Amino acid sequence: MMSNEQAAELFREYRKTGDIKIRNQLVENYMYVAEILAKKFAGRGVEYDDLLQVAAEALISGVEKFDPDLGNQFTTYITPTITGIIRNYFRDYSRSVRLPRKLYALSAKVKAAVNDFYTKNGVKPTVKQLSEILGEDEESIIEAMESKTPVSLDAPVKGTDGEAPMYEVIADDASSFENFEDADALRTEIKKLDENEQRVINLRFVQGKSQAEVGKILGVSQMFVSRAERKIIAKLKEALLK
Repeated sequence: MMSNEQAAELFREYRKTGDIKIRNQLVENYMYVAEILAKKFAGRGVEYDDLLQVAAEALISGVEKFDPDLGNQFTTYITPTITGIIRNYFRDYSRSVRLPRKLYALSAKVKAAVNDFYTKNGVKPTVKQLSEILGEDEESIIEAMESKTPVSLDAPVKGTDGEAPMYEVIADDASSFENFEDADALRTEIKKLDENEQRVINLRFVQGKSQAEVGKILGVSQMFVSRAERKIIAKLKEALLK
């Protein structure tokens, strides 16, 4: 772990350059704060892994905004920030509607099917393959995969090489964009994205790579890819609905 002085110098360097590697180094150095706070709130109806993801995203945002020249240490700045975001998450979570029984059951089936497929084949099942295995339409499979419980994208899945998070196991169909009902309009909007956003789209939805694989290629965390992906998709949806 780096000293406060070393961290302050890195923060200044990051503010000057915007170098993602420096940001990631700072995030890694202070990840223990996110872990401590996530553990503090665990056992209250939300899984630790989900809380850690919320805390880690808040940490990344904090690193990006922090100015060491304002006189505060980063831990003093980030602790109440992460705590507040976790509390907001609990508030929003408590307001959410419980999963329909059918969706809850399908979520469990999806998790079991992913485990079984990966164990037998050692390769990633696509949504289409899961749809064929379970006899459900692809939209329902995706909805079950995105539901909060019992399937978590961070949940461990057993395979021939040990365990891996589900987000590394689920693949994307290479034709994801080809099946869009207005593919030409979508391609036009994708061309308007900046170079990094287009690269994320290409790696995730054209080449079908997992978030973890994209993160390794781009030199960022899986969590950063997930956050960037959500923003890009939201941007495309907004543009296409105009």
